[in-house]
Amino acid sequence: MTTSIKRMLVWAKVITAVVLVLVVLFAGLRLAVLPGLRDLFGTETHDRSGPALLQSIQDMSRYDAASGNFQVVVDLEKDAKFLPDAIRGSRTLYVGAGTVDAYVDLGSLAKNDVTVNSDRTSATLRLPHAVLGKPALDPDRSYAVSKQRGLLDRLGDFFSDNPNSEASVQKLAAKHIGDAAKDSRLTARAEQNTTSMLDGLLRSLGFTDVTVTYGT
Repeated sequence: MTTSIKRMLVWAKVITAVVLVLVVLFAGLRLAVLPGLRDLFGTETHDRSGPALLQSIQDMSRYDAASGNFQVVVDLEKDAKFLPDAIRGSRTLYVGAGTVDAYVDLGSLAKNDVTVNSDRTSATLRLPHAVLGKPALDPDRSYAVSKQRGLLDRLGDFFSDNPNSEASVQKLAAKHIGDAAKDSRLTARAEQNTTSMLDGLLRSLGFTDVTVTYGT
């Protein structure tokens, strides 16, 4: 076999691969543009899940005293070192909305943390400082604004079991929301609300002097 024939065979393979890629992209574009074709070749979702099973019950001993609502815009870009963005790379603009709770752990109180006088008119409580819970994203208020992906990323999504996964941006959004909660006065508000709750509760039981402190 001559060298020229070998070159022709190599170029034929390259052209065939390029044509296959273009066919896949064109088919995806036609399915996205023509609703009829999308319905014809689309998939149906059936929920055949079994019933949820109770695995454990945990008693709660904390008082959720405040909850903060947060929103963050995540701009996550992933680039390949030696390839242009049109070939390999992605950029996702994502709006993440969620809540963070601040609570006081009442279950850690010891006997010497609660002092009551003999005639039960005065009470002093020493509580631990309020802490923040884990950020919880709200799926109904969180959404992707735009997604830009290179050719190889689109092909990878085509053969992926979970092509529209947003786990990376969701994790990053939760982190930013948690950081924002730390910089807010959410724990201070939780301690104020806890003090008001305990003051009202104890006064309803006949105490006239109620003191609540925080920290060791």
